[in-house]
Amino acid sequence: MTYDIDANAAYLAIEEHAAAGAAVEQVAIERPGQGDIVLDFDADGHLLGIEIIGAVRLLHPTIVAAAMQI
Repeated sequence: MTYDIDANAAYLAIEEHAAAGAAVEQVAIERPGQGDIVLDFDADGHLLGIEIIGAVRLLHPTIVAAAMQI
């Protein structure tokens, strides 16, 4: 998992070696007042990763801290 402090967004890569632009479909789950969770899928419908926008509110602080150290 990576964390972008400026965007307050975390990304959990499911497929480590996905090529740039491989995500052709995004499914957003809105958490009003909290943030959004976006699932990235490739052309075959495989889950590539999960973006967590508003990570500080949606993830436990220890998860965010660990992601910041990577």
